Amino acid sequence: MRSAIHELPGSKIREVANAGLGRTDVLPFWFGESDEPTPAFIRDAAVRSMQADETFYSHNLGLPELRDALAAYTSGLHRPVGVDRIAVTSSGVNALMLAMQALAGPGDEVVAVVPVWPNLTAQPLILGARVTRVPLVVRGNAWHLDLPTLLAAITPVTSVLLVNAPNNPTGWTLTRAEQQSILAHCRSTGTWIVADEVYERVYFGEGAQRAPSFGSAESGRLAAPSFLDIAEPEDRVVVAHSFSKSFLMTGWRLGWLVVPPALLDAVGKLIEFNTSCAPTFVQRAGLAALAGAGEFVPGLIGRLRACRDTLLPQLAALPGVGVVVPEGGMYAFFRIEGHDDSLTLAKRLVAEAGLGLAPGAAFGDEAEGWLRWCFASRDPQRLTLGVERLARFLRL
Repeated sequence: MRSAIHELPGSKIREVANAGLGRTDVLPFWFGESDEPTPAFIRDAAVRSMQADETFYSHNLGLPELRDALAAYTSGLHRPVGVDRIAVTSSGVNALMLAMQALAGPGDEVVAVVPVWPNLTAQPLILGARVTRVPLVVRGNAWHLDLPTLLAAITPVTSVLLVNAPNNPTGWTLTRAEQQSILAHCRSTGTWIVADEVYERVYFGEGAQRAPSFGSAESGRLAAPSFLDIAEPEDRVVVAHSFSKSFLMTGWRLGWLVVPPALLDAVGKLIEFNTSCAPTFVQRAGLAALAGAGEFVPGLIGRLRACRDTLLPQLAALPGVGVVVPEGGMYAFFRIEGHDDSLTLAKRLVAEAGLGLAPGAAFGDEAEGWLRWCFASRDPQRLTLGVERLARFLRL
């Protein structure tokens, strides 16, 4: 076995979840998914596809009609994006790995803004690249990027900058001014930007960007600032997306990449050597999701906002609990005074309180001492019940 693989840490979120799976008395908020099932109109499209015998291979880059729909959807949220920049992938994490395979190799330097979803920084390590971590900092009641520190870390030897915004787990989001500075700097160093923007619609910030009107059904919808708003098609910018969060399709494993046109053929080759293609019936479900996005997504984001606004004040009211308000994503990221070992604390919460949370240590040393609570719930009362369990634990 390669040493890089042997040295990869196991998932600390899975470690906590495995301690509670099968227990009916645990309220699980550890994974990054809603407990709301995929809408029936999306599921029905997949069923119709399977009943029509669409169970065979499809094009490496995805069904032409899905790529067209994704180009229209993306153009409705950002500057126009042509179908010659769209690749359908077998999940968002697959999209990110394909980008890494195309852009980073043994010995290359990858700079990452952290804390972040651990898969993102594990991928370059799997490929033999080196990862330089630039941490976010808490000032006041918000996470902030130390922009001078980040720009100083990106040099002409930096192959890739990895940035996830809105961020999992913190909810931090890049500002437009920060994106412009980063893009200008990466142009000067020749560095590729790989932007994980899967939470772009799950955004609550005061600076929410209203999409321009390009004739799409999604025109006028709100989204977080994106590199696609400012980058030229030929810029070294790759943006990864997923159907998982904004369409409640975590288990379907469907995503897409927006790449410069010159990179698309290479991505097609990599898809052939990784998964060959996304399943046709899953792509049909994606088509239905996009067709219904104008009605469905805003309602979902409204429910997530209500969940956030239910959970955060209750957490903040607990003695010794420090909460930072997330601008985007579906997570409350908080710490409890006197509890610095997040993995041990998360396991104790499962065993002693019946409460399943993700340990901050899962997202890197920078997040040690923090806990992540996924607040995406059909019933906000479950969040209140979870807070009550946490309050009882803290009184022990």
